[in-house]
Amino acid sequence: MVDYAYKAIDSQGTLLSGSLDARSEAEAIAALRRLGHIPVTLGPARPTGLSQILSGVSFSLSRRDLTRGELAILTRELAVMLGAGQDIDRALRFLIETAQGARQKTVLNAVRDQLRDGRALHLAMGASPRSFPRLYLGMVRAAEATGDLAPTMERLATLLERERALASTVQSAMIYPAILTLAAIGSVTLLLTKVLPQFTPLFAQNGVALPASTRLLTETGALIGHYGVFGLIAIGLLALVARLLLARPGIRRVIDRLILRLPGLGALSREILAARLARILGTLLVNGVPLLTALGIVREALGNRAAIAAIDAATDSARQGAGLSATLDRAGIFPRRLIHLLQLGEETAQLGPMALRAADIHEEQARIAIQRLVAILVPAITIVMGLMVAGIVSSLLLAMLSLNDLAQ
Repeated sequence: MVDYAYKAIDSQGTLLSGSLDARSEAEAIAALRRLGHIPVTLGPARPTGLSQILSGVSFSLSRRDLTRGELAILTRELAVMLGAGQDIDRALRFLIETAQGARQKTVLNAVRDQLRDGRALHLAMGASPRSFPRLYLGMVRAAEATGDLAPTMERLATLLERERALASTVQSAMIYPAILTLAAIGSVTLLLTKVLPQFTPLFAQNGVALPASTRLLTETGALIGHYGVFGLIAIGLLALVARLLLARPGIRRVIDRLILRLPGLGALSREILAARLARILGTLLVNGVPLLTALGIVREALGNRAAIAAIDAATDSARQGAGLSATLDRAGIFPRRLIHLLQLGEETAQLGPMALRAADIHEEQARIAIQRLVAILVPAITIVMGLMVAGIVSSLLLAMLSLNDLAQ
């Protein structure tokens, strides 16, 4: 399987860009046509070899696009202005005047200028794809077609805020275990490289051989002291090689599926995937986006290759008139609760609202899973750290006792 980057024109005449997995260019073109798109350009999405590694570590010192947090805030403010009866031009002028920083003003000014040139709002925003994702543009385009832009911006703001809150929950929960892990590594390294070597000359002067455990720890500390920098460089190189390997769709899919099966972490990952899928799919459907288009947008937002493959299979099934939930169930990735709620939504012709209800449930389940994971991680790290420090101190005391026995 190869990851192909494409540009295509959809049924509404909008130029889209993205990537998909296929065995050949012909298969990729066929997949785009099944989605109702007309391919414009198609080619491998990523370079290979050394250029891939270098591209993985490249970065920009000056960011020109909006962050997801900034987009959520601006969308909420825009929804408030439109809900109060302001036209889009005046609402954008207000956002520009109150924007925090030149970068936000530049993006908003570009959108406003294109609007004044007669372009539709989703096309004006689409000129800045790094600031406005495809999900955002798809909902705005559907809102312009139905004329309910204000409610749509309200739903978009809620969606972005929910995603931001879920991501912040995960990041905040991992801060304490990460700090605790660094403290444990630092403490053990300090004992091995600074404390133990202080006692080695004492034994040498008295002609006493160190106990085996103490000698092992002393040699380990010497290795860390002499070759620690090279070890860090090796770890960095291994990380870059891993990044290169994960860029290959086949390997990435295997790793992503493996992550979903890990104890603890796998359950959390499935809950997060279910919450994201349900929230985005429900918001798009409630906003009037067709199911096939919504699934195409959802696949780009999931990030997990195994889940993307399941969405692709569900898209083909939905195109043939079959149910969505049955195909997702066969993938064995998403929680059963999500499958049942989506099936209920299909049976009652309320797929969008039921997906949003499922999102609420799985977001709460994800928070509970995060709390449980942290509740396990923190004591586990503390116990492991305590055992390691106790082992080092015990080895040192054993050596001191052997020296004391010799003196007696």
